[in-house]
Amino acid sequence: MADYQSKLEQFSKIGTQVVALSVDSEEDAQKTAQRNKLAFPVLYELDAREMVATIGTYISEKKLYLHATGFVLRPDKTIELAAYSNGPISRITAEDAIAMIRLLRRNS
Repeated sequence: MADYQSKLEQFSKIGTQVVALSVDSEEDAQKTAQRNKLAFPVLYELDAREMVATIGTYISEKKLYLHATGFVLRPDKTIELAAYSNGPISRITAEDAIAMIRLLRRNS
Protein backbone atom coordinates (compact mmCIF):
# COMPACT_ATOMS: atom_id res chain seq x y z
CA MET A 1 0.00 0.00 0.00
CA ALA A 2 2.92 2.31 0.65
CA ASP A 3 3.92 1.89 -3.01
CA TYR A 4 0.52 3.17 -4.12
CA GLN A 5 0.61 6.00 -1.60
CA SER A 6 3.98 7.13 -2.96
CA LYS A 7 2.45 7.36 -6.47
CA LEU A 8 -0.91 8.77 -5.42
CA GLU A 9 -0.26 12.12 -7.10
CA GLN A 10 0.45 10.34 -10.39
CA PHE A 11 -2.81 8.40 -10.08
CA SER A 12 -4.64 11.66 -9.42
CA LYS A 13 -3.07 13.30 -12.49
CA ILE A 14 -4.45 10.53 -14.69
CA GLY A 15 -7.87 10.72 -13.04
CA THR A 16 -7.64 7.38 -11.29
CA GLN A 17 -8.78 6.45 -7.80
CA VAL A 18 -6.90 4.02 -5.56
CA VAL A 19 -8.90 1.96 -3.05
CA ALA A 20 -7.74 -0.81 -0.69
CA LEU A 21 -9.92 -3.63 0.62
CA SER A 22 -9.26 -5.32 3.94
CA VAL A 23 -10.72 -7.97 6.19
CA ASP A 24 -9.05 -6.24 9.15
CA SER A 25 -11.08 -4.63 11.91
CA GLU A 26 -11.64 -0.89 11.70
CA GLU A 27 -8.98 -0.35 14.36
CA ASP A 28 -6.34 -2.47 12.59
CA ALA A 29 -7.15 -0.92 9.19
CA GLN A 30 -6.78 2.56 10.69
CA LYS A 31 -3.43 1.59 12.22
CA THR A 32 -2.22 0.37 8.82
CA ALA A 33 -3.47 3.52 7.13
CA GLN A 34 -1.79 5.73 9.73
CA ARG A 35 1.47 3.74 9.69
CA ASN A 36 1.66 4.04 5.89
CA LYS A 37 0.21 7.59 5.83
CA LEU A 38 -2.45 6.47 3.37
CA ALA A 39 -4.55 9.20 1.80
CA PHE A 40 -6.80 6.83 -0.16
CA PRO A 41 -9.81 4.88 1.14
CA VAL A 42 -9.26 1.61 2.96
CA LEU A 43 -12.45 -0.43 3.18
CA TYR A 44 -12.36 -2.70 6.23
CA GLU A 45 -14.18 -5.54 7.97
CA LEU A 46 -14.94 -7.28 4.71
CA ASP A 47 -15.92 -10.93 5.00
CA ALA A 48 -12.93 -13.02 3.90
CA ARG A 49 -14.95 -15.93 2.51
CA GLU A 50 -17.30 -13.58 0.68
CA MET A 51 -14.27 -11.92 -0.94
CA VAL A 52 -13.04 -15.34 -2.07
CA ALA A 53 -16.41 -15.98 -3.69
CA THR A 54 -16.65 -12.47 -5.15
CA ILE A 55 -13.16 -11.75 -6.47
CA GLY A 56 -11.51 -15.16 -6.30
CA THR A 57 -8.66 -14.14 -4.02
CA TYR A 58 -6.50 -16.59 -2.10
CA ILE A 59 -7.20 -16.92 1.60
CA SER A 60 -5.11 -18.01 4.57
CA GLU A 61 -7.29 -20.12 6.81
CA LYS A 62 -4.85 -20.09 9.77
CA LYS A 63 -5.19 -16.39 10.60
CA LEU A 64 -8.05 -15.75 8.16
CA TYR A 65 -6.63 -13.09 5.90
CA LEU A 66 -6.61 -12.47 2.17
CA HIS A 67 -3.47 -12.66 0.10
CA ALA A 68 -2.70 -9.61 -2.00
CA THR A 69 -4.99 -9.27 -5.00
CA GLY A 70 -4.83 -6.32 -7.35
CA PHE A 71 -7.03 -5.04 -10.14
CA VAL A 72 -6.97 -2.30 -12.73
CA LEU A 73 -10.52 -1.54 -13.79
CA ARG A 74 -11.68 -0.07 -17.08
CA PRO A 75 -13.94 3.01 -16.99
CA ASP A 76 -16.95 0.68 -17.31
CA LYS A 77 -15.73 -1.05 -14.09
CA THR A 78 -14.85 -4.34 -15.78
CA ILE A 79 -11.46 -5.86 -15.05
CA GLU A 80 -8.60 -5.02 -17.42
CA LEU A 81 -5.77 -6.47 -15.34
CA ALA A 82 -5.76 -8.78 -12.32
CA ALA A 83 -2.99 -10.27 -10.19
CA TYR A 84 -3.72 -12.96 -7.64
CA SER A 85 -0.93 -13.64 -5.18
CA ASN A 86 -0.60 -16.48 -2.73
CA GLY A 87 2.63 -15.09 -1.30
CA PRO A 88 4.79 -11.98 -1.16
CA ILE A 89 5.35 -11.73 -4.95
CA SER A 90 3.16 -11.41 -8.06
CA ARG A 91 1.59 -8.08 -7.20
CA ILE A 92 0.68 -5.18 -9.46
CA THR A 93 3.09 -2.39 -8.63
CA ALA A 94 1.87 1.19 -8.68
CA GLU A 95 4.11 1.91 -11.69
CA ASP A 96 2.66 -1.08 -13.59
CA ALA A 97 -0.89 0.03 -12.80
CA ILE A 98 -0.14 3.56 -14.03
CA ALA A 99 1.47 2.20 -17.20
CA MET A 100 -1.55 -0.04 -17.88
CA ILE A 101 -3.99 2.83 -17.36
CA ARG A 102 -2.02 5.06 -19.74
CA LEU A 103 -1.92 2.26 -22.32
CA LEU A 104 -5.68 1.76 -22.05
CA ARG A 105 -6.29 5.44 -22.59
CA ARG A 106 -4.01 5.59 -25.63
CA ASN A 107 -5.78 2.61 -27.17
CA SER A 108 -9.33 3.75 -26.51
